[in-house]
Amino acid sequence: MFGITAKLTKCIMLGTRLKCIDNSGAKEIQVIAVLKYKGKHRSLCKAGIGDIVVCAVKKGDEKTRHTVVHAVVVRQKKEYRRPDGSRIAFTDNAAVLINPKTHEPTGSEIRTAIAKEVVERFSVIGKIASVVV
Repeated sequence: MFGITAKLTKCIMLGTRLKCIDNSGAKEIQVIAVLKYKGKHRSLCKAGIGDIVVCAVKKGDEKTRHTVVHAVVVRQKKEYRRPDGSRIAFTDNAAVLINPKTHEPTGSEIRTAIAKEVVERFSVIGKIASVVV
């Protein structure tokens, strides 16, 4: 896993509900843990764009509902700064489900926009995305 060039403001906390934007069957997921989080003692875990989170599926198909999955955050509502000085903010928080061992996406296509910082870290997700902003 590589670093990200942007200066991220991490805003997705435990309990946050994210929209699942791939065609894996899940519609809405809830964050229950953040992998590889390094923070202060007794502080809540936070995630930003490009971070891997462990989630529980709240809405979706009968097979995928009430299961624990891994996901990558691909959009966040809070604005963040890119190295060229521009600031990017999306309209919602969204994630893509991945395989925990290989970090490859579970679904086969992403129809909405994702951030280019995710493609820097996970190039396989960029291959199935239709729009990279």
